[in-house]
Amino acid sequence: MSHYFEDLPVGFTFRTDEAELTRDAIVGFAREWDPQPFHLDEAAAAESHFGTLIASGWHTLLIAFNLAMAAGIWDTSSMGASGMDEVRWLRPAKPGDRIHVRAEVIEAVLSRSRPDFGRVRFRYDVHRQDGERIANYIGNHLIKTRG
Repeated sequence: MSHYFEDLPVGFTFRTDEAELTRDAIVGFAREWDPQPFHLDEAAAAESHFGTLIASGWHTLLIAFNLAMAAGIWDTSSMGASGMDEVRWLRPAKPGDRIHVRAEVIEAVLSRSRPDFGRVRFRYDVHRQDGERIANYIGNHLIKTRG
């Protein structure tokens, strides 16, 4: 069930389901969007400071975004977004990692000029299966009001 602006006060939280990063998905994404050797080839990745094949940070964030959307919190009340802030990749995601997102509303402001929506800022923390936080960002959403 999608929430409206009024349902998303500061402090509102949710957790998503998990998604697994496969080797094929990591390499496929990297071929098209982030063709750095440590995303494409195990041997090259072994020689990098990572020591192993890792997912592109952009791939990780897109999976996190899809998980958040699939949670059904703002999927039908969304009017888009005005950007992202404070994007950080803290630890690499690797093949076989299962990631999920924990999100919290950190700001909710009704539009002064357009009362049919408000701006809702979510802090998204991306975790892998062991609970370690591997990435985070703030999403600046435009969310419909009920009225």
